[in-house]
Amino acid sequence: MHYRRPRALIPGDTVAVVSPSWGGPQAFPHVYEQGVAVLRGWGLRVREYPSTRMADRDLRANPVLRATDINDAFGDDTIAAVFASIGGDDSMRLLPYLDAQRISRNPKILMGYSDTTTLLTAIHQLGIVTFHGPSVMAGIAQHASQSAATRSHVHTMLFGKNNSYTYEAAPHYTQGYRNWEDQSQPNTLAEMHYSRGWQFLQGSGVVTGQLYGGCFEVLEFLKGTAFWPQPAFWHGKVLFLETSEEKPSILQVTRWLRNYGLMGALRDISALIIGRPRDYTLSEQLALDAAVLRVVHTEFGLEQLPIITNFDVGHTEPQRILPLGVRIQIDCSAMTVRLIEPWLR
Repeated sequence: MHYRRPRALIPGDTVAVVSPSWGGPQAFPHVYEQGVAVLRGWGLRVREYPSTRMADRDLRANPVLRATDINDAFGDDTIAAVFASIGGDDSMRLLPYLDAQRISRNPKILMGYSDTTTLLTAIHQLGIVTFHGPSVMAGIAQHASQSAATRSHVHTMLFGKNNSYTYEAAPHYTQGYRNWEDQSQPNTLAEMHYSRGWQFLQGSGVVTGQLYGGCFEVLEFLKGTAFWPQPAFWHGKVLFLETSEEKPSILQVTRWLRNYGLMGALRDISALIIGRPRDYTLSEQLALDAAVLRVVHTEFGLEQLPIITNFDVGHTEPQRILPLGVRIQIDCSAMTVRLIEPWLR
């Protein structure tokens, strides 16, 4: 399937910030304001909607309002992108109220991660490239304390019109952010650790496929619903999966992965990428690698399926932006990962 690419951002554009799940901006306004300041520092104008600063209790009571904000942002020709303020745990409740026709007529950047996986999936299936990447409060607000390489990456993915892009593994990572209740350092990262880099567990040669994926736990919310991809969708995809700050056990991840095997997705995809797991010790990371390999290689007999683990995506920092629906190339011998077509127009 061909997915329509949103327009690249340019300074002077107006972007929408919405809260599709948790009322983070109301709970931690100093963190949210820092994220807005970063967007403005990029030369963007910020437009808020009724959901943006709404208290969490009121957000939960109003899934229709949350969906209306997204419909209105997509339907407004003056809005160039829609950014999630933060994740949460119940954005799936607004999916039935999305205006598919209105959204599909107006492709634009939609970016977030974690619970925003539901929106990225639903809108992606309308034929639009969506962006798995930082939210305003988690990733963008901390932009000043990110490495120069990460800042450059984010700018390229949102403002660039490149025909290809080569991802680079970050040499260091952090499990998250400083305590947001400490208002003296709302835009800083937690302690940095050396990264063991991407792990190519199996596979050979070069494979390509369209990107799709998101948060492991949140994708479980969608299984069995009208928003879950049809069997034919998985053919040739490069599937990426990452775990949240709730730190699901290795056994739980194993069970979820078996489900992808049983539904035929693992057989049909071109490659599997597993994100660096949040709050896992080194020994737990190694055990997770072994569990993933056991499910794919041993239990389902997929000995040639390329597998990369410890990838920079998801709930650790830095995270790379992955555009759903864009073709990506994995060279198992050279150990490289690169987009091989434009993700913006």
